[in-house]
Amino acid sequence: MNKEVFNKQAANVLVWLLLLAMPYWLPAIGGYIELGTRVVVLGLAAMALNFLLGYTGVLSFGHAAYFGLGAYGAGMTVRYLVPSTGLGLLVGTVVGAVAGAIIGPMIIRLRGVYFAMVTIAFAQVFYFIAFRWSTVTGGDDGLTGWTRQPLHLGFTTIDILHNPTAFYYLVFVVFAVAIAIMAWLLRSPFGRTLLAIRENERRARFLGIPVDQHIWISWTISCAFASLAGALYAYVNNFVDPRALYWTQSGDFVIMAVLGGMRSFWGPLIGAAIFVTLQDYVSSQTENWMSFVGLFFVLVVLFFPRGILGMIRRKVAS
Repeated sequence: MNKEVFNKQAANVLVWLLLLAMPYWLPAIGGYIELGTRVVVLGLAAMALNFLLGYTGVLSFGHAAYFGLGAYGAGMTVRYLVPSTGLGLLVGTVVGAVAGAIIGPMIIRLRGVYFAMVTIAFAQVFYFIAFRWSTVTGGDDGLTGWTRQPLHLGFTTIDILHNPTAFYYLVFVVFAVAIAIMAWLLRSPFGRTLLAIRENERRARFLGIPVDQHIWISWTISCAFASLAGALYAYVNNFVDPRALYWTQSGDFVIMAVLGGMRSFWGPLIGAAIFVTLQDYVSSQTENWMSFVGLFFVLVVLFFPRGILGMIRRKVAS
């Protein structure tokens, strides 16, 4: 086993151990369990975007649409249909994935800024629907009057409403399954094909690879993971409002991916941890917290263009 493979495996083990023990070590350093839950959920959303951005080379500024659809799908299922946490997760994920699959063929032939702008446009359509359809979505006041429900497993019931540790581990299990599927896809021939498209799309076409079809599949998978993260985020807050669909939310996901390192698997999760922690701490000190986060982002882009994880890898390699 060479040094690079050993370092990668050691990093994977360290990340999983930190996530598994987060409810115990995070309060010891001044944090709280709900903060760790938000990091994991938004980390999943950023990694979903990175599936498209970092591994396919296509930039979307509209992933808030599918994040928000997942959130509304989960919240509206619990409020209007069946008070079931599991069913809400399933419906939210399916709604966002289907929306992504339908929109995908309309945009997959676009590239660069054109692709990014069209994804924003579709996201804003969903935002205005949620904002205006107040009789169903609650409009600007948000979807209220519902909460996440206890998990009934037959032999026992887990109270994820009043027990933040139990809810964290529910989120962790869902995150672990999603990340395992994502890693498997990226290591498969399909994932290697995405890397070929990212590195040189023209050459990939010459090799006979159906580029547009692969981008559409990558887009749909990315939207599905983002929707799953949105459904979990609805349960974190027991509330959904149109801001989950707004374009600035998409910008946050891009910032998280770039901060951590958008061409690395764990980079977006690290970026999400930095972003959420900074947001939580700085916003408690000043109303101008966005200025500080923006300045930090600019400094990282200028001095560490491969992100925080890229900088760490460089130090380890040297």
